[in-house]
Amino acid sequence: MKTLCFYFQVHQPFRLRSYRFFDMGIDHHYYDDYQNQYLAKRIAEKSYLPMNKLILSLIEQYGKKFKVAFSISGIALDQFEKYIPEVIESFQALAKTGCIEFIAETYGHSLASLSNTDEFEIQVKQHVSKIEALFGQKPKTFRNTELIYSDDIAEMVGKLGFETMLTEGAKHILGWRSPNYVYKSAGEESLQILLRNHNLSDDISFRFSKQDWVEWPVTADKFASWLNQVPSEHQTVNIFMDYETFGEHQWAETGIFDFFAALPKAVLEQTPFIFATPAEVSKNFEAVSPIHVPWPMSWADEERDITAWRGNELQDDAFEKLYSLSETIKEIEDPQILRDWLYLQTSDHFYYMCTKWFSDGEVHKYFNPYGSPYNAYINYMNVLSDFIDRVNKAPKTKSTKK
Repeated sequence: MKTLCFYFQVHQPFRLRSYRFFDMGIDHHYYDDYQNQYLAKRIAEKSYLPMNKLILSLIEQYGKKFKVAFSISGIALDQFEKYIPEVIESFQALAKTGCIEFIAETYGHSLASLSNTDEFEIQVKQHVSKIEALFGQKPKTFRNTELIYSDDIAEMVGKLGFETMLTEGAKHILGWRSPNYVYKSAGEESLQILLRNHNLSDDISFRFSKQDWVEWPVTADKFASWLNQVPSEHQTVNIFMDYETFGEHQWAETGIFDFFAALPKAVLEQTPFIFATPAEVSKNFEAVSPIHVPWPMSWADEERDITAWRGNELQDDAFEKLYSLSETIKEIEDPQILRDWLYLQTSDHFYYMCTKWFSDGEVHKYFNPYGSPYNAYINYMNVLSDFIDRVNKAPKTKSTKK
């Protein structure tokens, strides 16, 4: 038996207002509601709603033989509840089938794992509670923001009680080994690690509509033939991607929905693979060996590192100033400040400051509202300055006040 594991990341692009359009020190609403609502509705109509409908129909057709997994950031869930509640309802309909696994992550789709253990744990627990409340599942599997992973992060995740974690099958970590096995954390051996098969994942995510690609067009039968080339001793093929691949990054006109509609039949009839969720893969196979990841890696760009968010002085300055507030934030009970603290941690803000366009520029630019990384930095730092002033002036709780 070999498993095919499909996992989708659902995270809405999240934008701040331009500092030119609010009065610093007076107006503390930092979010571009018009653009956030516009993007949420556009992506939902093009991607989330039709794809959820398709997956539900496939489950109705194939029953327990077809399964997928999702992680939906808290930021995305908040926007769905605010702007398009029908998206939440469509995910709830999928949850009722018993064929979907919902995976935990940081609520704010943040980089807290790189800086602050306490904040990381707070956000993970907040996200778990949200998933339980909306979908009736307590997640057993964890994926960090943008699949960021290291031995230290795995230790934090293991202590939070998760059994499985997802990350990238990066060549600089695996070397000669294959991502098509279950591994375990080097420092937290009870934590099973599933690795993304980036070749087969990117064949769908990035290359599907490239007509100059030698393998174009990609059909369900062709994809099944690629699966049949996987050596028989391999355990699992993990296909991890952004959910917006369907209908947004790859438009409906490319045939992406038709491809996925035909895929279960091709896989089940033409290959030895069965569909499984990450938790099932982890349960069904013993880890073949530990993986040692001393420095954080991710699924971003050719380098598979964290330089998309922490790769230049602009990003580092913004990151350090933001997280310098973490101890003071613990003394504050103002719900508006706590919400802004969460939203200002969203990794998107640091992504927009990225200057390394040479390796994967189109992905960086796709939802980027700024003319340059410097504009993104200036806007963020103006918002952050206003936020810092509010934090410093806010009443502190007596229990922790020095």
